[in-house]
This record gives sequence, structure tokens and C-alpha cells, in this order.
Amino acid sequence: MEVAFSQTLSFDTDTFEYEVVASENGNATIIKFPVDEKQVSPGDAVVVVSGEEIAFHGMIGKIEEGYAYVADPKGSLLPAGVQ
Repeated sequence: MEVAFSQTLSFDTDTFEYEVVASENGNATIIKFPVDEKQVSPGDAVVVVSGEEIAFHGMIGKIEEGYAYVADPKGSLLPAGVQ
């Protein structure tokens, strides 16, 4: 039997650096950000907070060329124009 582990990565909107891959209504719905592929993997959860509010959350869907891709198509409050 294979056992899989996942982790939750938490970031603050004030310091989190990301690129917008897709957006809707001024909010990022898909983002990518640099990661160490030895430390994170697809399936890890990502939460971006602004104070006590969750601005963006999702799971890493894929990692390509050192970038993790995460989607939050319905609940994102992460600004698409600020990175």
C-alpha cells in the first residue's frame, strides 16, 4: 500500500509573490508561483490570507519548471492586478 502525505502552505497577501494565469472580475482565479519541487507536490493545499480573511485557496494541480499552479475559480478575492 502506498501512503501519500500532503501539506498546507500558507501565505500573506502582503508578501506573497505570484503571477496571474487567469482572472475573473478583477480577481485571480488561477495563479502560479515559484516552489522548491523537493518540498511541495501536487495535492498540497494553498491558502493566501489577508488579515483574518482567506483571499485565495486551492490545491496545487501541477508543478512545471519550478512553478506551482493553483486554481480558486469561485471564491478568490486575490487581486489580479497586484503581484
